[in-house]
Amino acid sequence: MLLCPVIRKLQHKRVVLASSSPRRQEILSNAGLRFEVVPSRFKEKLHKASFATPQAYAVETAKQKALEVAGRLHQKDLRAPDVVIGADTIVAVGGLILEKPVDKQDAYRMLSRLSGTEHSVFTGVAVVHCCTKDGQLDTWVSEFYEETTVKFSELSEELLWEYIDSGEPMDKAGGYGIQALGGMLVEYVRGDFLNVVGFPLNRFCKELARLYHAPWAPGAPRRTHCDSIPAFDAFEDLSDAEGGVSNQAPASGGLEAGGAQPRAPRTRDAADLNGVRASQPPLPAGLLGLMDGFKASKVLLTACKLNVFDVLKDRGPLTAADVAREIDASVDGAERLLDVCAALGLLQKAGGGYSNMETASLHLVSDAEQSLHGLAAYLDGPVWGAFTHLGRAVREGAAWIPEPLPQAPHKQSTEATLQFMRASHGLSKLTAHHVATAFDLSPFTSACHLGGCTGALAHKLVQEYPRLQVTVFDLPEVIELAGGFQAGARPSERVHFVPGDLSSDCLPPADLYVLCSLVHGGPDDRLHGLLSRVSRSCRAGAGLLLAELAPAEEEEAGGAARRSPGLRILGAGRPPRGPGQYRRLLQGLGFQDVQAARAGDLLHVVLGTRAPP
Repeated sequence: MLLCPVIRKLQHKRVVLASSSPRRQEILSNAGLRFEVVPSRFKEKLHKASFATPQAYAVETAKQKALEVAGRLHQKDLRAPDVVIGADTIVAVGGLILEKPVDKQDAYRMLSRLSGTEHSVFTGVAVVHCCTKDGQLDTWVSEFYEETTVKFSELSEELLWEYIDSGEPMDKAGGYGIQALGGMLVEYVRGDFLNVVGFPLNRFCKELARLYHAPWAPGAPRRTHCDSIPAFDAFEDLSDAEGGVSNQAPASGGLEAGGAQPRAPRTRDAADLNGVRASQPPLPAGLLGLMDGFKASKVLLTACKLNVFDVLKDRGPLTAADVAREIDASVDGAERLLDVCAALGLLQKAGGGYSNMETASLHLVSDAEQSLHGLAAYLDGPVWGAFTHLGRAVREGAAWIPEPLPQAPHKQSTEATLQFMRASHGLSKLTAHHVATAFDLSPFTSACHLGGCTGALAHKLVQEYPRLQVTVFDLPEVIELAGGFQAGARPSERVHFVPGDLSSDCLPPADLYVLCSLVHGGPDDRLHGLLSRVSRSCRAGAGLLLAELAPAEEEEAGGAARRSPGLRILGAGRPPRGPGQYRRLLQGLGFQDVQAARAGDLLHVVLGTRAPP
């Protein structure tokens, strides 16, 4: 058996599997490998679009999983394990990567896409060999992938939902497990069956055999001690060279939570060990994705501008030629645009036809209840134009985006005003429920939304609080156009629109003032001036409710949904303020009992009460 010689070399080594997958554990245990399990904490947030192929994404994810565990164990024990194995299995169809479904609807979309078609299962594997010298961790990474082709039968709706309701798809890449009930969906398999289960054992054995039987030139000295990284034959004596044999932990072993983040290990590749080339740093996939990300944004914005998602609404699947006729475009150009939208997960491509994915139906169709079509047009227009000339703005000290409406009265054309209002309306409708329910506002009987634009939040507030009367206070030109955004909605007698200028006019009296800084966040001095005016208008016991996009670092710490840096710098090139900044600011202006809360995945909401004079 291929693995037997390797087992003899590894039997006194500490081998760690950086995966909690019971399927991978079973495959390796059945092969006779002794190892401990330490699940990786690596956040699988690599930008898929930055990888040329699905398998490259799987390999990089596997490597980062293994390196994270190696670094964490080295920090904890002051000595790394000898070998860490990382793996990542994905399903790819038509260039689109399918990982684990997030819910039943997601599982249904995945399995429907696979029905009656061939797809590829890729498992990326990284074998990280570790060496500690003078307290520093060095690593050498051997990586590979295995591809297996799987063909599904045509699946009926009844069979699909019966399988989904079994619960099996929810922790499986591509939404199925071939080794269990999912096997009934499969017509044939070409390649390594265990690769589809979760680990390519045959290829793994061959790779280990190759690594541990590297060519050795007669007469050349055999290395028995690692300089920074041991050669293949030095691994036999690694434990003695480092001062003892590593202890073997039980297979259910893990690490305690907490602790500082480990220092990133230095990484070397296979050719480096054989002296073929010098050490190379890992590819900066995240940086490359950031540099290239504008292309994906422009594709999405262009598809919105051409009303691609409106064309496909309730009509898909349509061919590229069908869509081209509707949007007055060439067939070749339309097909390229549609294919990229499919790769971005916005469209589904099946049988040569395209249809909207759920995200596009919910947020990119222009008349959808939670449409962000207006925001897309705003970003594709004045914001994109301003960022095109960002270098000049930096040199001149100008704002990064056009002056927002609330600070630029009477300077916008009607179309520019409408464009801004559409963007604000879309974001407000998306976030209104979260802002209105972040705190219990039932003690207040009157509220004034400063810069309330179309009144989307005001209407949500009166829905949530039956005793509340809300005034929307905004520029006269905004108030004049606001009525057009409530077409089809039942008007509320408890929402009133009052024209005025935030910077100079008296503010309407209210028990609660509301200020949301989603699209039009201004610089600090303007905000301080506005909040000072609000503070002076507040009587004792009145409240001030602030809502803003959550800063990126707090988003990461809180585990909130990932989002683009674009939203974070939408407000005049200024990153969002954290709740701590607002708390200090409000307390300095005479507000007390300042509370902060998360509102959905995007926002922080802060509520303060005006103290008696």
